[in-house]
Amino acid sequence: MSLLTIRNLTVRFATATGPFTAVDGIDVSVDAREVLAIVGESGSGKSVAMLAVMGLLPDTATITADEMSFEGRDLLKMTAAGRRRLIGREITMIFQEPVASLNPSFTAGFQIEEVLRINLGMDRRAARERALELFRAVGLPDPEQKLDAYPHQMSGGQCQRVMIAMAIATNPRLLIADEPTTALDVTIQKQILDLLMDLQERHGMALILITHDMGVVAETADRVVVQYKGRKMEESDVLTLFEAPSHPYTRALLSALPEHATGDRLPTVSDFLQGRAFQ
Repeated sequence: MSLLTIRNLTVRFATATGPFTAVDGIDVSVDAREVLAIVGESGSGKSVAMLAVMGLLPDTATITADEMSFEGRDLLKMTAAGRRRLIGREITMIFQEPVASLNPSFTAGFQIEEVLRINLGMDRRAARERALELFRAVGLPDPEQKLDAYPHQMSGGQCQRVMIAMAIATNPRLLIADEPTTALDVTIQKQILDLLMDLQERHGMALILITHDMGVVAETADRVVVQYKGRKMEESDVLTLFEAPSHPYTRALLSALPEHATGDRLPTVSDFLQGRAFQ
């Protein structure tokens, strides 16, 4: 049995000009200890699909699916109380903007201690000690000082490490990482990816990595789902995807990588899809 199973998921948003379909009938599954990459351009519905799993979409969203289950538990029929016991404990998520995802009014230590108190029932002293352990585990410099630091007093990379510490605090079965290296410089990107992969291996988590970076996919994933305009275009193991992609959109994505470019201008995905650079 897959850890997470999604069949025929559709997400529509009510807008002033009518309904907008952001996710259109996709299927996704991930097994225990597996690293699944969901890749595609911005606006392809990658994040929306996973936010639907987390129950974090606004009231303007309508979610339908033939199945959305976690270890056989039906997420669509689950009560609000049941979902609260699951989300944030067994399924956690790292968001794109770490600084914006942390509450600027509270210290980093308070925010992770709150996760531990609410989800694991720890008292304040135990939560403080565990928060310090987690800050050390994710490689935060001066972890004792960072417990009392506010988000604006830390760099983007440090805030992302705080978010990772919060996400693994409850030893989740599944961690969803949504563009975890966005807005970080190249050196910090590598450190964050290495940290995520090390934690995934040590804790035995399944990891869903949402990204548009094919280099990240090549380095981290076991299996890849390619999305375009809310639909799944292709799914395969990572080696097959790079050596023998079957869908024209996947071939376009790979051909548009800068290292594959020739001539005076970088090609775009649109060039390939319109036949100007790919036959």
